[in-house]
Amino acid sequence: MSSKPTVLFDDFKKIDLRIGTIISVTDFPKAHKPAYQLKIDFGSLGIKNSSAQITKLYTKKALLNRQIIANVNFKPKQIANFFSECLILGVPDNQQNIVLLEINAVALNGTQVL
Repeated sequence: MSSKPTVLFDDFKKIDLRIGTIISVTDFPKAHKPAYQLKIDFGSLGIKNSSAQITKLYTKKALLNRQIIANVNFKPKQIANFFSECLILGVPDNQQNIVLLEINAVALNGTQVL
């Protein structure tokens, strides 16, 4: 049984999930918790910034050129001196470290998740 309220399908359709490729990964020393600053290419939607607390399971090298799934229509959120424009999707493992959701074949950047 879900602990969240039931939503209508029209509500779910408001979320804009897209495929993007991480094109830049840098440390984010001003973040309160260890995080990376990411630049993600979403094709025709452009390049968006994201802050991600995924430093325990992913190196910068492992993230570079990796395709991810992200919500691209959240209002930008300021984290220290950085604006995060999208939210990459993941799930916690047994130690509460975030494991990224991935696709199992290459897709065009900007492709909408249906």
